[in-house]
Amino acid sequence: QVQLVESGGGLVQAGGSLRLSCAASGSIISLNAMGWYRQVPGRQRELVATITSGGNTLYAGAVKGRFTISMDNAKNTVYLQMNSLKPEDTAVYCCNAVASTGWEFNDYWGQGTQVTVSS
Repeated sequence: QVQLVESGGGLVQAGGSLRLSCAASGSIISLNAMGWYRQVPGRQRELVATITSGGNTLYAGAVKGRFTISMDNAKNTVYLQMNSLKPEDTAVYCCNAVASTGWEFNDYWGQGTQVTVSS
């Protein structure tokens, strides 16, 4: 099994910054990619940013230029630096990992961390 532990959420004023971290642990043989998704009550979960173990990144249009995703392969940890935060960034941010503990890759999810941006 793979466990994901997130940290770094909180309350910040518009224009401020936050840094989220997510550490993967467990019987990981290979970690293919990690990423961040966010969800607001009543709306579908949406992709924020992903990064592969090779360093390829993908960002949602709404965060491009403001958020930066990075990954420490040695620590199986992904980070999300969020700058110029807006009230519409308020959501529960969930960490995702595509990892293998044996013969196949599976999706794993963290519990989520609340990010609240006040206007």
